[in-house]
Amino acid sequence: MSLGVVQEKVTTALLGALDGAREKGLLKATAWPALTLDAPKRPEWGDLASTVAMSLAPSEQKAPHDIARIIVENISERDQIFDRVEIVRPGFLNLTIKPTLWQKVLHEVERQGTRYGQAKIGTGRRVLVEYVSANPTGPLHVGHGRGAAVGQAVGRLLAAIGYDVTGEYYVNDAGRQMKLLGASVYARYQELSGRTLDFPEDGYHGTYITAVAQQIKEQLDRVAGELTPRDLEARCRALAYQELLGLIRDDLKSFGIEFQSWFSEATLLESKAVERALDELKTRELLFEQEGAWWFRSSKYGDEKDRVVRKQDGEFTYLASDIAYHHDKLRRGYDVLINVFGADHHGYIPRMQAVMQAYGHPKERLQVVLVQLVKLLRGGVEVKMSKRTGEFITMREVIDEVGADAAKFYFLMRDSKTHLEFDLELAKQRSADNPVYYVQYAHARICSLWRVASDRGIACPSAAETDLTVLTDPDELGLIKKLSAYPEVVQASALAFEPHRVTYYLQQLAAQLHTFYNKHRVLPPATDQERDDTAPTEVVTSKRTAARLVLMGAVQQVLRNGLAVLGISAPAHM
Repeated sequence: MSLGVVQEKVTTALLGALDGAREKGLLKATAWPALTLDAPKRPEWGDLASTVAMSLAPSEQKAPHDIARIIVENISERDQIFDRVEIVRPGFLNLTIKPTLWQKVLHEVERQGTRYGQAKIGTGRRVLVEYVSANPTGPLHVGHGRGAAVGQAVGRLLAAIGYDVTGEYYVNDAGRQMKLLGASVYARYQELSGRTLDFPEDGYHGTYITAVAQQIKEQLDRVAGELTPRDLEARCRALAYQELLGLIRDDLKSFGIEFQSWFSEATLLESKAVERALDELKTRELLFEQEGAWWFRSSKYGDEKDRVVRKQDGEFTYLASDIAYHHDKLRRGYDVLINVFGADHHGYIPRMQAVMQAYGHPKERLQVVLVQLVKLLRGGVEVKMSKRTGEFITMREVIDEVGADAAKFYFLMRDSKTHLEFDLELAKQRSADNPVYYVQYAHARICSLWRVASDRGIACPSAAETDLTVLTDPDELGLIKKLSAYPEVVQASALAFEPHRVTYYLQQLAAQLHTFYNKHRVLPPATDQERDDTAPTEVVTSKRTAARLVLMGAVQQVLRNGLAVLGISAPAHM
């Protein structure tokens, strides 16, 4: 795993100590456990802590405290990176890092720029992230919005650590729901034409269906006299599908989300891919016939029961299409398949993992990210109805009210597996109580600092030409330590498919920046000469001012990188 400059040097020093102890016969392990470095619960305990001694205790058959002492005694004198190393029972290593090493973080941030936080963990591996995939039978609702934000962020995070990522939308444009869409729009079209038609019992009743019928009425009128009712209903289905899919595309684009691939379910049926996928399972003796229906032996792979793939009437089930779709994903050579599902699809996971195993792959090749429901609030009161549709709150309504950035940040603020309360009024506030404003304002505040510095003729130096050893104040070092943690946050968030770790980090970094900015002066007070617009201005920058400007530049860069990996803008003005 790629680490920040401090974590990398500390890890190297600890591994060197372990190797040295083994060479002396003090430790016997042939391989060391993965070294993890965490911040101690209290700052006075040090900068980083390691539990490696406790991890080694069972295999070494030694007390963790004794192993920790061996490690400390074998840290090379060449590794002049620790101010203090303490052992805390039962075997914690609390490490205090020399300030000069922390200061190198600023050089690293400046050198890497937009690449800071990126890694090459996934180089050479291809990932397909399928998300949203809402039926094209209506507008996207607020739950789809959360799934869209999570899916995009998961893909961006994986790309940031080196994976070759494709985002895909699976269009459910076949089957019963499309027939119901056509019948529903056809009934509303007849009503708009002054004719009464029984509305399908399981049809789509939303007001948007009437709106779609109105939108395509002129096209239908031109051909209505030439078509049978059945063909006219089919035309309603095709035109409504195009209209609603176009609406979905537009809504996603307004949310800053564009897919590299749109995959049609109908193409699987038209190309006979479903039959071929099922035939392959038959050859593996994983399908069986019972009472005229065909069943998939998913229970063989951990599912609670076997599943029907073809009903007695010959119609394929949704699972049959999904089997063919995932077979196609595998055929396309992706190393990892990620599906972003609504939490109500939790029970679908075992059968899809069974599909992976049925085709000879480990079930882990398919990873599922679950997205829980969103409760919309307005000033703390639940919003239950959409004024526009009379049924549910659409994703577009939320975007139009609070903006795409705020909506995306709120959708990503909590673990996607937990329920989310989204207060629309709070998301519009320009205050510290609004998390997305608080983070974006931190970036804009530093941009304002550059404008003031430029107006006063104060140069903004590079880290390479600045004496950073003056950055010894605890608040200065605190900011640097937070910047140093960013690469690990990105990597852990990507590998766990948990974008909320990045939003949480950004809120912490913004809080530290605002506290620092309110407590410490970055630029010196303006001189009388500077206040005289007619006098020539030549400002001599002190070492501390120069160093703090470098620090502010690094904070700005990391804020920008963190927002970018979530698909959120970093405004210069607010």
